[in-house]
Amino acid sequence: MTIGGSPSTETQNYDRAKEVKEFDDSKIGVKGLVDSGITSIPRIFIHPPENLPKPNPTTNSNSHQIPTIDLSEPRSVTVDQIRQASRTFGFFQITNHGIPLNVIHRMIDSVKEFNQQPTEIKSRHYSREMGRGVVFSTNFDLYQSKAASWRDTLQVKLGPAPIKSDLLPEMCKVEIIEWDREVKRVGETLMEILSVGLGLDEKRLKQMSFLESRTMAAHYYPYCPQPDQTVGLLPHRDPGVITILLQDQIGGLQVKHGEDWINVKSIDGALVINISDILQMVSNGEYRSVEHRVLANPNEQPRISVGVFFNPGNREELYGPLPELVSDEKPALYRQFTLTEYLGKLFSRGLDGKPFIDQFKL
Repeated sequence: MTIGGSPSTETQNYDRAKEVKEFDDSKIGVKGLVDSGITSIPRIFIHPPENLPKPNPTTNSNSHQIPTIDLSEPRSVTVDQIRQASRTFGFFQITNHGIPLNVIHRMIDSVKEFNQQPTEIKSRHYSREMGRGVVFSTNFDLYQSKAASWRDTLQVKLGPAPIKSDLLPEMCKVEIIEWDREVKRVGETLMEILSVGLGLDEKRLKQMSFLESRTMAAHYYPYCPQPDQTVGLLPHRDPGVITILLQDQIGGLQVKHGEDWINVKSIDGALVINISDILQMVSNGEYRSVEHRVLANPNEQPRISVGVFFNPGNREELYGPLPELVSDEKPALYRQFTLTEYLGKLFSRGLDGKPFIDQFKL
């Protein structure tokens, strides 16, 4: 960019691909930019106006909240509540899930500690080679997206193969292994409830290998000096079966409900659950996968979230609407597909906001 040049000259001289590569090669992440003392964000993070959240009074309305469900209630009660939430919001929070509060706090603290390490320590894990099992990076779709989002992510492949613990950062190794064990247990309970909610045997979804393949994405959203120019995470729908999300008290997650975006209230000790695209297709549209996003963080304190994404473990098995849920009255809404095909289509695109699931509609 030519200093002092006209806007047209600046636009002509702007080489986005070069700037993206220079940032990626630096391995400093968004946190490194903040630590350098910047007061404005680099151009690669600036989103066009149509991608930026618009002011919406509904987002702050207490009357619009995703349901909070107490898992200590009788199973018949939780089945009804989760079925209703999955059909309407596609999101809900759970309490009394059995994960101790100190385990939750340790997980959040360990992610924060990793991200606050010097660049020379974090950069050892910085990579875009997803086959490594443990990678640290800024935006998995950095090279495909039209604008980058203001977050860094530590991603860990938790299953079906055992975690490669020697690859995990030392300051969060114990916490990640413990978190996977706890979340898998909660995931099994949720799969049972979701199965019964569809009128199926409680083991039906588990038998489809939906607990086997798990990926953790620990997001770190540092302070953003221009939060009205970028986002933390673009609107998207999760592609897997379900997501179990732990978030701290900073806030910023929003869910689309109808035409409105509503804030997901942070509840200490609660977990946020959302239905993902594969489960919407398997349930033949009974359960809904919905758009959600994360705002850029305007707070001095960083926002931490830890999502565990549950996916099928069998890459070549055919998935689609369950036969038990298809009838003359309600024909199949989606075609069958293998996970190999599904992931191939998914990773050839970024988070562009277009409903990925539409590619599989009949």
